[in-house]
Amino acid sequence: MGCCTGRCTLIFLCTLQLLAALERQVFDFLGYQWAPILANFLHIIIVILGLFGTIQYRPRYIVVYAIWTAIWVTWNIFIICFYLEVGGLSKDSELLTFNISRHQSWWSENGPGCVRKEASMSGIKGLDNHSYISVIGCALEYRYIEVMHSSFQILIALVGFVYACYVVSVFTEEEDSCLRK
Repeated sequence: MGCCTGRCTLIFLCTLQLLAALERQVFDFLGYQWAPILANFLHIIIVILGLFGTIQYRPRYIVVYAIWTAIWVTWNIFIICFYLEVGGLSKDSELLTFNISRHQSWWSENGPGCVRKEASMSGIKGLDNHSYISVIGCALEYRYIEVMHSSFQILIALVGFVYACYVVSVFTEEEDSCLRK
């Protein structure tokens, strides 16, 4: 096989997916969003499995990767709906943190152009160590940054799915032609 084959393209796509997932994982850890952290972790494992299957000519691993990309697209559509508050979803809910904490996207306080102001809540019983945080001047709302992240993940996953199906068909075709000889 040549270097510009579907196999090489799938290797490139898996590597790109790994980099994008690791970047997303870092920012989800910073925001203490446990549901996305677990989903990203599983995604990283499956993409590594798909990468291994592509490099080692193992179509079954690539099939697992292809199935996972469909699930991954669904998860990212949910994330987009969550941040755009489609249906009964609210970006201010504690759904992504499993109701463990009141944290939200790291981008909500640290987005491009955002100025973070803290006001101490002294004098209120039980809240002496807490502060009120207001964020102003953001060039782009954090929910749109999260939507862009998910949209990019969907795009890579869809292209990866197509190439995974192609590579599996090429691998099984080569296997069949070897068996016929």
